[in-house]
Amino acid sequence: MRKVVPILLALLSFAPSSSGEGDEGAQALRHFLEDVVSLRSGFVQRIYASDSEEPQVSEGVLMIKRPGRFRWEYTSPTEQLVVCDGEKLWMYDPDLEQVTVREIDQSLRGTPAMLLSGQATLDETFRVLDSYREEGLVWVALEPLADSPEFENLRIGMADGVLKRMELTDSLGQMTRIDLSNVNTEADLEDGLFVFVPPDGADVIGQGGGF
Repeated sequence: MRKVVPILLALLSFAPSSSGEGDEGAQALRHFLEDVVSLRSGFVQRIYASDSEEPQVSEGVLMIKRPGRFRWEYTSPTEQLVVCDGEKLWMYDPDLEQVTVREIDQSLRGTPAMLLSGQATLDETFRVLDSYREEGLVWVALEPLADSPEFENLRIGMADGVLKRMELTDSLGQMTRIDLSNVNTEADLEDGLFVFVPPDGADVIGQGGGF
């Protein structure tokens, strides 16, 4: 599958510091994670490679329904779908007619996407490094508690208590930025949006276990 899937898995591997408890960004993030039950948003994902000036740009729709469910629909430049039903993570590439499925185990619960969907708490998965204001957003800088081969650090930007941007940097210096737009934190989302049935003829990899 193409590059968006490793990025999603990275977003899907992170106890706050003692100084982080009172910081504005950490508090805003905690309130967001505790109070928001559903979310629907457009997103633009930009991947900045260390050896390239032009980012790889993808767009789509993000939906979250807590506890434990989310749906990432990539609509351009190519279609891909990632669905978590609370028990399994499904990744579907229509061009390849391929579905990859993975059980939600402890390794996935300690990741940013699972944090946003309510599969894990901030204290269980990340250490809060810093909180500050920049570019009109309240930022919280995080690092994973567990070793992660996918990324080294994560920044989350909030505005008016709502998630607006995520920036992820990997060990090779590649940075992924996800900007959210038209964020609706009271979205009425049907449960069926978070149920995935592999299409007829699709090649299913990893069903019943890991990849």
